[in-house]
Amino acid sequence: MPSKCVFISADHGLAIVYFLQSDLVPRLLEAGVQVVLLTDDALLDEINRRFGRQGLIVEGLRLKQARAYFRKQQNTLQWWLDFLRRAGASQRINLQAIDSFVHQTEAEAHARRRRLFPVMKALVWGLRRSRLARQALVRSQMQFTPHLYDDLFERYRPALVIASTYGWRWDRYLLREAAARRVKTGAVIVGWDNPSSYGLRGAPVDWVSCWSVLQKEELVLGSDWHPQRVNIGGIPSYDGYFRKEWLIPRQDYFRLHQLDPQRKLISYACSFISFSPNIQNIEALARLVNSSDLAQPSQLLVRLHPNHFMDVPRFAAERLQILELARQTPHVHVVEPVPLGGELGYYSGEDMPEKSSMMAHSDVFSTVYSTMVVEASIHERPVVSVCIDSPVGWPGKFTLPLSQIGGWPTHARFRASGAGREARNEAELKDALNYYLQNPYADQEARRRFIERECTFTDGSAARRTADFWLAILEDHRYAGQFE
Repeated sequence: MPSKCVFISADHGLAIVYFLQSDLVPRLLEAGVQVVLLTDDALLDEINRRFGRQGLIVEGLRLKQARAYFRKQQNTLQWWLDFLRRAGASQRINLQAIDSFVHQTEAEAHARRRRLFPVMKALVWGLRRSRLARQALVRSQMQFTPHLYDDLFERYRPALVIASTYGWRWDRYLLREAAARRVKTGAVIVGWDNPSSYGLRGAPVDWVSCWSVLQKEELVLGSDWHPQRVNIGGIPSYDGYFRKEWLIPRQDYFRLHQLDPQRKLISYACSFISFSPNIQNIEALARLVNSSDLAQPSQLLVRLHPNHFMDVPRFAAERLQILELARQTPHVHVVEPVPLGGELGYYSGEDMPEKSSMMAHSDVFSTVYSTMVVEASIHERPVVSVCIDSPVGWPGKFTLPLSQIGGWPTHARFRASGAGREARNEAELKDALNYYLQNPYADQEARRRFIERECTFTDGSAARRTADFWLAILEDHRYAGQFE
């Protein structure tokens, strides 16, 4: 029998990549740990088929029950507690991303909820200035612990529960139950902007593993983590990039998307669509590749965003608009992310070869400050963040002009690094594209320094280092800082 059991919550496609498409879970299993992976109930058979091995058990996260509890059990109070949790991070860090969330939430709130916003923003003001108030808020969330997982805790007796967030998704209920049972809890940082965008803990979480010194500072200063409870393990999801495991040969990749091998490839990954349309960026790129304004004949490959496939009319409409543009415009192609299925949707690891090859074979990669500026820099590709303001925005919905987002924490770091360029209009976009088409190795050293600062470990060892940290926690090491 395994000596100890670990619960891992993977309620998002990116978490599947982080835990299962890296060396992290295999290393835990090889150390004799039993791993119970909790994920979307609809995907249990598929996860078992793809990743099943001795020592790995897959159970459902009971997301429908979690949503039902949130909806039926003092929904208004739970909603406001979660709002305050996200909005109430300490003012000691850059809060521009969180401020945008507050503005969006207030703008889109129904009338009754909007009437309470002056009171709630006053509470946010206090939370941002008082550690004691923030700690009280985290503790207050424990009153909403629905015990959805009692049978799993009794059956497996985990020694540690690890989630892919520190309680700002539905994993909050699992983490709260673990805390109530005095089971050790931990979280990992899956997304680049998570420590600067998602506020305080949604449950009393003991340990967290992040990418870098920069993220550790955001966690310590912004959400009151004890420095010795924060491990710097790098980003396991990117080990395959650093080891070049997922690359499709250029000739095969171009054939796959009917690309012209005689033209330079400019790629664009849609991003930020919750705040702004992307179509104006894509139309500008399409005009440029079909003009004589670029230094070399080029073509455009657009990667749709996972949110384009949500049941949200404005997102679906933009997806159709992009597909129609590609049908009617020469030298414009579209690639769709591949869904994992269930509630994990189009955020999945199903197409890591597609993502990796798109970046590796692009002559210039562009997006709206997506995490893919980090991923493209790993692939040593020139990067342009395209931030052309939409003339119409999202009609009837909050829209954030793209020209105003450069100060968000991750965006500001990218701009300060010199690893790429920003374009706020079509003329700047033309200049940035031409610069990189004529100077393909420009800013390469800046990109390498950027990756070292953001990812820490660039040798494909992040999953091993992160697994060793959790193994140290299991062995009751008081602090595991030696694995930084």
